This record gives sequence, structure tokens and C-alpha cells, in this order.
Amino acid sequence: MENGPVYNVTTEPEAKAPRRRPFGCTLQHLRGWRLPAKVVQAIFSFVAVVCEEIVEDCSNCGGLYFFEFISCSAFLLSLLILCVYCTDMYESLGKDKVQKL
Repeated sequence: MENGPVYNVTTEPEAKAPRRRPFGCTLQHLRGWRLPAKVVQAIFSFVAVVCEEIVEDCSNCGGLYFFEFISCSAFLLSLLILCVYCTDMYESLGKDKVQKL
């Protein structure tokens, strides 16, 4: 009872595992002008956070606290967007879930 030829014709050879990049970095989801725009956005929002922290005295601090909240939120969200789009997290979450986020 030799089953070798029957199974050899119908089975597929094992595929090699895809080569992973360090830290899963990829730039295929942010192409063209989108990647530099997101990097510049992260840099500007970080500079805004630093500039806000330089202020030592203020007479009416409500606006300063609001600016601190907005600039810090913009910085963290822009880092999150860069991490999702530039790592393997995009594939693991799926395109539909990323667009909902």
C-alpha cells in the first residue's frame, strides 16, 4: 500500500515564513506626502508641549491649561497614528478597525 504518489501531487510545498523587519517597521501604509506630514505634526505638537512647560508664571492660566491639554493630546495621538501605520499593528488590527479608530 504505497500512498506516496497520490499525496505528493495534491499537497503544496511549505511556504517560507515572511521575513520580518526589525520592530515590524514598514512604510507601505503612509506613502507620499502623508508620512512627512505626520512626522512634522508630531514634531510641532512636541515643540508646543515644551513651549508650554517653559511658562513659569501666568495671571490667567485657564487658556494655558487648555493649550497644554490640546498640545499634549495632539502629540500622543500623532505618535499613536505613526505607530499604527508604520508597524505590523496595521495588519493585526485590520484596515476596517484602523479606519474606525
